[in-house]
Amino acid sequence: MQTEELLQTVLASLDEGKAVDVKVIDVRGKTSIADYMIVASGTSDRHVKSLGSRVVEDAKDRGVQPLGVEGERDGEWVLVDLADIIVHVMLPRVREFYQLEKFWQGDYTPVVRAASA
Repeated sequence: MQTEELLQTVLASLDEGKAVDVKVIDVRGKTSIADYMIVASGTSDRHVKSLGSRVVEDAKDRGVQPLGVEGERDGEWVLVDLADIIVHVMLPRVREFYQLEKFWQGDYTPVVRAASA
């Protein structure tokens, strides 16, 4: 399956599962780990887990075996590694804390604190 086809499959999975605020970030040229990062929110830990499971099942149905899935037990942040596409589904507060969109889009300025004397 081509990356663009898989991208459309993942986006359809998230849409059907009622994911909130879905963002696709093109990371080609920024990293060699993937071509796209998808960041989406779920409304509860159960919803986050369900969205992650839906992405995994729909990818498998299309012949793509995920390289890894993390965070399914807790449900605050589920990561699905589909090789060329990495999917992050998070609770809104977790998403706000980590600000992956800003980091990967180049708008991220880390807070640097001076060491205590």
